[in-house]
Amino acid sequence: MVTIALYNLKGGVGKTAATINLAFLSAQQGFKTLIWDLDPQGSSSFYLGAQASVKNESKKILSNEFELMHAIQATPYEHLDVVPADLSARHADVLLHEMKQSRKKIASLLAPLQKKYDVIFLDSPPGISLLHETIFYAADWVLMPNIPTTLSIRSYETVMEYFKANDLDSSKIKCFFSMVDHRKNLHHEVMTEFYKDKVFFKNYIPYLSDVEKMGIQQAPLATFARTSYAAQCYQDLWKEIRKNCIE
Repeated sequence: MVTIALYNLKGGVGKTAATINLAFLSAQQGFKTLIWDLDPQGSSSFYLGAQASVKNESKKILSNEFELMHAIQATPYEHLDVVPADLSARHADVLLHEMKQSRKKIASLLAPLQKKYDVIFLDSPPGISLLHETIFYAADWVLMPNIPTTLSIRSYETVMEYFKANDLDSSKIKCFFSMVDHRKNLHHEVMTEFYKDKVFFKNYIPYLSDVEKMGIQQAPLATFARTSYAAQCYQDLWKEIRKNCIE
Protein backbone atom coordinates (compact mmCIF):
# COMPACT_ATOMS: atom_id res chain seq x y z
CA MET A 1 0.00 0.00 0.00
CA VAL A 2 1.27 3.45 -0.96
CA THR A 3 -0.09 6.51 0.81
CA ILE A 4 0.06 9.85 -1.00
CA ALA A 5 -0.93 13.08 0.74
CA LEU A 6 -2.01 15.99 -1.45
CA TYR A 7 -1.01 19.05 0.51
CA ASN A 8 -0.07 22.71 0.40
CA LEU A 9 0.33 25.41 3.01
CA LYS A 10 -1.82 27.62 0.75
CA GLY A 11 -5.36 26.99 -0.41
CA GLY A 12 -6.62 27.44 -3.95
CA VAL A 13 -3.70 25.72 -5.68
CA GLY A 14 -5.56 22.81 -7.30
CA LYS A 15 -5.00 20.27 -4.55
CA THR A 16 -8.45 18.70 -4.53
CA ALA A 17 -8.76 18.62 -8.32
CA ALA A 18 -5.46 16.76 -8.40
CA THR A 19 -6.64 14.36 -5.69
CA ILE A 20 -9.78 13.43 -7.63
CA ASN A 21 -8.16 13.11 -11.04
CA LEU A 22 -5.07 11.22 -9.91
CA ALA A 23 -7.10 8.84 -7.73
CA PHE A 24 -9.49 8.19 -10.62
CA LEU A 25 -6.60 7.38 -12.94
CA SER A 26 -5.12 5.10 -10.30
CA ALA A 27 -8.40 3.23 -9.99
CA GLN A 28 -8.86 3.12 -13.76
CA GLN A 29 -5.54 1.29 -14.02
CA GLY A 30 -6.74 -1.38 -11.64
CA PHE A 31 -5.27 -0.15 -8.35
CA LYS A 32 -7.67 -0.46 -5.44
CA THR A 33 -7.77 3.20 -4.47
CA LEU A 34 -9.12 5.16 -1.52
CA ILE A 35 -9.48 8.90 -1.00
CA TRP A 36 -9.67 10.02 2.63
CA ASP A 37 -11.01 13.56 2.68
CA LEU A 38 -9.49 15.28 5.71
CA ASP A 39 -10.48 18.82 4.75
CA PRO A 40 -13.51 20.28 6.62
CA GLN A 41 -14.58 21.91 3.34
CA GLY A 42 -15.24 18.41 2.01
CA SER A 43 -14.46 19.29 -1.61
CA SER A 44 -13.29 15.80 -2.58
CA SER A 45 -16.44 14.40 -1.01
CA PHE A 46 -18.53 16.87 -3.03
CA TYR A 47 -16.85 15.94 -6.32
CA LEU A 48 -17.68 12.29 -5.66
CA GLY A 49 -21.22 12.90 -4.42
CA ALA A 50 -20.42 11.51 -0.96
CA GLN A 51 -21.57 12.61 2.49
CA ALA A 52 -20.69 11.43 5.98
CA SER A 53 -23.04 8.67 7.11
CA VAL A 54 -23.18 9.72 10.77
CA LYS A 55 -23.13 13.08 12.55
CA ASN A 56 -19.62 14.41 13.32
CA GLU A 57 -18.12 11.42 11.57
CA SER A 58 -14.68 12.97 10.95
CA LYS A 59 -14.29 13.81 14.63
CA LYS A 60 -15.51 10.37 15.71
CA ILE A 61 -13.00 8.60 13.46
CA LEU A 62 -10.08 10.45 15.05
CA SER A 63 -11.42 9.86 18.57
CA ASN A 64 -11.97 6.12 17.93
CA GLU A 65 -15.74 6.43 18.35
CA PHE A 66 -16.31 5.29 14.76
CA GLU A 67 -14.12 2.89 12.77
CA LEU A 68 -12.48 4.23 9.64
CA MET A 69 -13.41 1.00 7.85
CA HIS A 70 -17.12 1.71 8.47
CA ALA A 71 -16.79 5.23 7.05
CA ILE A 72 -15.59 4.01 3.65
CA GLN A 73 -18.09 4.50 0.83
CA ALA A 74 -18.09 3.23 -2.72
CA THR A 75 -18.05 5.79 -5.52
CA PRO A 76 -19.62 5.46 -8.99
CA TYR A 77 -16.17 4.42 -10.25
CA GLU A 78 -14.77 0.92 -10.10
CA HIS A 79 -11.88 0.41 -7.65
CA LEU A 80 -12.35 3.90 -6.15
CA ASP A 81 -13.69 4.45 -2.62
CA VAL A 82 -13.88 7.53 -0.41
CA VAL A 83 -14.02 8.48 3.26
CA PRO A 84 -16.02 11.72 3.16
CA ALA A 85 -15.33 14.72 5.38
CA ASP A 86 -17.69 16.89 7.37
CA LEU A 87 -17.27 20.10 9.35
CA SER A 88 -16.30 18.20 12.48
CA ALA A 89 -12.89 17.66 10.84
CA ARG A 90 -12.10 21.19 12.02
CA HIS A 91 -11.67 19.77 15.55
CA ALA A 92 -8.79 17.53 14.49
CA ASP A 93 -6.01 19.56 16.07
CA VAL A 94 -7.77 19.78 19.43
CA LEU A 95 -8.36 16.02 19.48
CA LEU A 96 -4.80 15.20 18.46
CA HIS A 97 -3.35 17.58 21.04
CA GLU A 98 -5.00 15.50 23.78
CA MET A 99 -3.66 12.18 22.50
CA LYS A 100 -0.46 10.36 23.31
CA GLN A 101 1.75 9.67 20.28
CA SER A 102 -0.57 11.86 18.22
CA ARG A 103 1.92 12.02 15.34
CA LYS A 104 1.19 8.34 14.62
CA LYS A 105 -2.61 8.65 14.71
CA ILE A 106 -3.39 8.72 10.97
CA ALA A 107 -0.85 5.97 10.30
CA SER A 108 -2.43 3.75 12.95
CA LEU A 109 -5.91 4.29 11.52
CA LEU A 110 -4.69 3.38 8.04
CA ALA A 111 -2.80 0.25 9.15
CA PRO A 112 -5.84 -2.11 8.96
CA LEU A 113 -6.34 -1.08 5.31
CA GLN A 114 -2.91 -2.36 4.30
CA LYS A 115 -4.25 -5.39 2.44
CA LYS A 116 -7.47 -3.78 1.19
CA TYR A 117 -6.00 -0.92 -0.89
CA ASP A 118 -3.07 -0.42 -3.21
CA VAL A 119 -3.06 3.39 -3.15
CA ILE A 120 -4.52 5.79 -0.60
CA PHE A 121 -4.82 9.51 -1.26
CA LEU A 122 -5.13 11.89 1.70
CA ASP A 123 -6.78 15.17 0.70
CA SER A 124 -5.31 17.48 3.32
CA PRO A 125 -6.61 20.90 4.38
CA PRO A 126 -4.33 23.90 3.80
CA GLY A 127 -2.24 25.14 6.72
CA ILE A 128 0.37 23.63 8.96
CA SER A 129 -0.50 22.15 12.34
CA LEU A 130 -0.48 18.99 14.42
CA LEU A 131 -2.95 17.38 12.02
CA HIS A 132 -0.56 17.98 9.17
CA GLU A 133 2.29 16.41 11.13
CA THR A 134 0.20 13.24 11.49
CA ILE A 135 -0.48 13.31 7.75
CA PHE A 136 3.20 13.84 6.93
CA TYR A 137 4.14 10.95 9.21
CA ALA A 138 1.56 8.61 7.66
CA ALA A 139 2.29 9.45 4.02
CA ASP A 140 4.88 7.69 1.92
CA TRP A 141 4.83 10.75 -0.32
CA VAL A 142 3.67 14.33 0.20
CA LEU A 143 2.60 15.67 -3.18
CA MET A 144 2.45 19.47 -3.36
CA PRO A 145 0.81 21.36 -6.23
CA ASN A 146 2.37 24.81 -6.62
CA ILE A 147 1.23 27.74 -8.73
CA PRO A 148 4.41 29.18 -10.30
CA THR A 149 4.23 32.51 -8.47
CA THR A 150 6.46 34.07 -5.83
CA LEU A 151 4.08 33.55 -2.88
CA SER A 152 3.27 29.96 -3.81
CA ILE A 153 6.93 29.05 -4.09
CA ARG A 154 7.59 30.83 -0.79
CA SER A 155 5.02 28.53 0.85
CA TYR A 156 6.86 25.53 -0.63
CA GLU A 157 10.12 26.76 0.91
CA THR A 158 8.37 27.31 4.25
CA VAL A 159 7.15 23.71 4.25
CA MET A 160 10.63 22.41 3.45
CA GLU A 161 12.01 24.41 6.38
CA TYR A 162 9.24 23.08 8.64
CA PHE A 163 10.11 19.49 7.77
CA LYS A 164 13.75 20.05 8.62
CA ALA A 165 12.99 21.91 11.86
CA ASN A 166 10.60 19.18 13.07
CA ASP A 167 12.66 16.12 12.17
CA LEU A 168 10.36 15.11 9.31
CA ASP A 169 11.63 13.34 6.21
CA SER A 170 11.75 16.04 3.50
CA SER A 171 12.77 13.46 0.88
CA LYS A 172 9.13 12.33 0.71
CA ILE A 173 8.06 15.75 -0.64
CA LYS A 174 7.37 15.80 -4.37
CA CYS A 175 5.94 18.80 -6.20
CA PHE A 176 4.29 19.71 -9.46
CA PHE A 177 3.24 23.00 -10.97
CA SER A 178 -0.48 23.67 -11.06
CA MET A 179 -2.76 26.28 -12.65
CA VAL A 180 0.01 27.25 -15.06
CA ASP A 181 -0.88 30.21 -17.28
CA HIS A 182 1.30 30.24 -20.41
CA ARG A 183 0.45 33.89 -21.03
CA LYS A 184 2.41 34.96 -17.95
CA ASN A 185 6.16 35.36 -18.25
CA LEU A 186 6.51 34.99 -14.48
CA HIS A 187 5.10 31.46 -14.63
CA HIS A 188 7.69 30.47 -17.23
CA GLU A 189 10.52 32.07 -15.26
CA VAL A 190 9.58 30.40 -11.98
CA MET A 191 9.13 27.00 -13.61
CA THR A 192 12.49 27.22 -15.36
CA GLU A 193 14.21 28.08 -12.09
CA PHE A 194 12.62 25.35 -10.01
CA TYR A 195 12.90 22.58 -12.58
CA LYS A 196 16.58 22.60 -11.66
CA ASP A 197 15.44 21.06 -8.36
CA LYS A 198 14.51 17.40 -8.90
CA VAL A 199 11.78 17.76 -6.27
CA PHE A 200 9.48 19.05 -9.04
CA PHE A 201 7.93 16.68 -11.55
CA LYS A 202 8.35 17.66 -15.20
CA ASN A 203 4.65 17.37 -15.98
CA TYR A 204 2.32 20.14 -14.85
CA ILE A 205 -1.35 21.11 -14.86
CA PRO A 206 -2.37 24.17 -16.90
CA TYR A 207 -4.98 26.73 -15.91
CA LEU A 208 -7.94 25.61 -18.04
CA SER A 209 -11.71 25.93 -17.77
CA ASP A 210 -12.22 22.16 -18.08
CA VAL A 211 -10.69 21.73 -14.62
CA GLU A 212 -13.10 24.30 -13.17
CA LYS A 213 -16.03 22.41 -14.75
CA MET A 214 -15.35 19.51 -12.39
CA GLY A 215 -17.40 21.39 -9.79
CA ILE A 216 -20.38 21.55 -12.14
CA GLN A 217 -20.06 17.95 -13.29
CA GLN A 218 -19.09 16.61 -9.84
CA ALA A 219 -16.82 14.17 -11.60
CA PRO A 220 -13.21 13.52 -12.64
CA LEU A 221 -12.10 15.13 -15.89
CA ALA A 222 -11.67 11.83 -17.70
CA THR A 223 -15.39 11.08 -17.34
CA PHE A 224 -16.71 14.19 -19.13
CA ALA A 225 -13.71 15.66 -21.00
CA ARG A 226 -11.64 12.57 -21.73
CA THR A 227 -9.94 13.96 -24.84
CA SER A 228 -9.25 17.43 -23.41
CA TYR A 229 -5.76 18.82 -22.98
CA ALA A 230 -6.33 19.12 -19.22
CA ALA A 231 -7.23 15.43 -18.96
CA GLN A 232 -4.11 14.53 -20.93
CA CYS A 233 -1.97 16.62 -18.57
CA TYR A 234 -3.30 14.72 -15.57
CA GLN A 235 -2.63 11.44 -17.33
CA ASP A 236 0.96 12.48 -18.05
CA LEU A 237 1.44 13.63 -14.47
CA TRP A 238 0.01 10.36 -13.14
CA LYS A 239 2.41 8.34 -15.31
CA GLU A 240 5.31 10.26 -13.79
CA ILE A 241 3.99 9.85 -10.24
CA ARG A 242 3.38 6.15 -10.78
CA LYS A 243 6.90 5.64 -12.11
CA ASN A 244 8.58 7.56 -9.27
CA CYS A 245 6.35 6.80 -6.29
CA ILE A 246 4.51 3.52 -6.82
CA GLU A 247 6.36 1.14 -9.12
